[in-house]
Amino acid sequence: MRANVPFEAPLAPEEAFFAIGDVHGCLRPLGNLLLEIDKRDSAPKIVCLGDMIDRGEHSAGVLQLLFAMSREMGDRFVCLRGNHEEMMLRYLEDPERQESRWLGHGGLQTLASFGVSRSGKRDPEGLRDRLLYAMGDDMLEWLQGLPSRWQTGNVTTVHAAADPALPMDFQSTQVLTWGHPDFFRVNRDDGIWVVHGHTITEDAKAEDGRISVDTGAYLSGRLTAAHVYPGGVDFIQT
Repeated sequence: MRANVPFEAPLAPEEAFFAIGDVHGCLRPLGNLLLEIDKRDSAPKIVCLGDMIDRGEHSAGVLQLLFAMSREMGDRFVCLRGNHEEMMLRYLEDPERQESRWLGHGGLQTLASFGVSRSGKRDPEGLRDRLLYAMGDDMLEWLQGLPSRWQTGNVTTVHAAADPALPMDFQSTQVLTWGHPDFFRVNRDDGIWVVHGHTITEDAKAEDGRISVDTGAYLSGRLTAAHVYPGGVDFIQT
């Protein structure tokens, strides 16, 4: 492992933006946070860092809202794929093999939010088909096309992490979505700031080239966004 070096690069995005941490089905905090963002900027650039679904009780409502916003705002609104979206998509492709993994990590709450429940007899394909019907083809296509990162200037946004030893263009989707063991231990030496969710922190923070915004909304009730702009960052929380 290469030697750790101090991270001293200034924040230099080409445009200001708001990065929203893991929503996890918490619709009311999301709505309140979007209202706060609108108070600061009537035409904001917004990036949702993934894990929009599971664990909380209103994943369907969250997806419906964010899907509608993506259509209305176009390239001013970006949603990234988190590991929970990845688990759900894998389940939709292969429910027999992926059912227990997804449902055991919050998928049951997502199913319930779409009005889909398990019958007495195990029927993973039938359960999958009912979810697909409730979601609709347009939402499924949108979820399948979610990117794993978005970047402006020297600031990149991901769901989980980035490998500090590799340029951003060489990062694997697995690392961006699920994490990397060196992410918090080794600073990047290319001046790239990484805005991320996935790992819960009591308070959002920006240090050593990392901006952490997952404040555990489904546990704490606190959903956070980072307002990133040339030269600085501040945080909004509801």
